[in-house]
Amino acid sequence: MSGTLDVKFFTIAFIIYIAAFAFFLVRSGSQRNSFGWAGVWALGIGAVAQLIAFFVRWNLAGHIPLSSMHSYASIMSWMASVSLAVLVARTRRFDLGTFIAPLIIAIMAIASLLPTQIHQQLVPALQSYWLHIHVSMAALSEGAFAVSCGLSIYYLIKQRRSGVDPAELTRIDMLNHRAISIGYPLFTLGALFAGAIWAYDAWGSFWSWDPKEVGSLIIWLFYTGYLHARYQRGWRGRRAAILAIIGFAMVILSFLGNLFLGGQHSYENLG
Repeated sequence: MSGTLDVKFFTIAFIIYIAAFAFFLVRSGSQRNSFGWAGVWALGIGAVAQLIAFFVRWNLAGHIPLSSMHSYASIMSWMASVSLAVLVARTRRFDLGTFIAPLIIAIMAIASLLPTQIHQQLVPALQSYWLHIHVSMAALSEGAFAVSCGLSIYYLIKQRRSGVDPAELTRIDMLNHRAISIGYPLFTLGALFAGAIWAYDAWGSFWSWDPKEVGSLIIWLFYTGYLHARYQRGWRGRRAAILAIIGFAMVILSFLGNLFLGGQHSYENLG
């Protein structure tokens, strides 16, 4: 990674998120809520550092920095960290931090390994406001899916323990559903509809069977199936949690596919 100011703030955020995870771990062992609140504050401070990195990068590039996988992963992790901070603060379930924070750190780690070059000039296809809508909404939606995945892991672990209050499991299941209910419309509007309109504006076609387009469609169909199974088939609890984990695994595979499958969404060719 280069040593530009935006990368330095990104690194600071990365370190702070690791500290937040450590606070949540200590809280789980000691049951002292002060450590849990320290984790919440650390998440908030890390999110602010990420915002600073984003705006510094914007200033250095001269345009909104949404044309690289590094920026995309950073936005995804930012959404997950803000969602986790709000979720823990409102529910007082500090144990959630020990399951969701590692996902945030993992996404940040992936982002840190990706090229961080700042492109001063975008290729013509990217000089569109649809880029802002498409990329930002897709990344934010996948951040919500990351939170859902962490909640699902938490649910499955809690379910295996003896003496767990069924009402507590129901509350976790509802939080999981709420996270997906936030991510799904963002993904639908951003990844699919805005993406199709941008594709038509840039390449003259709403759909070109690009690997990334196909991946996004599969993800959307999967989460549509999740909601159908929940509302029409009554899938809740364990089955819903397993589906949410599979869904986020598909998100990560689609994201990493950009590195290997190429196509019109290959960030190496976007400028």
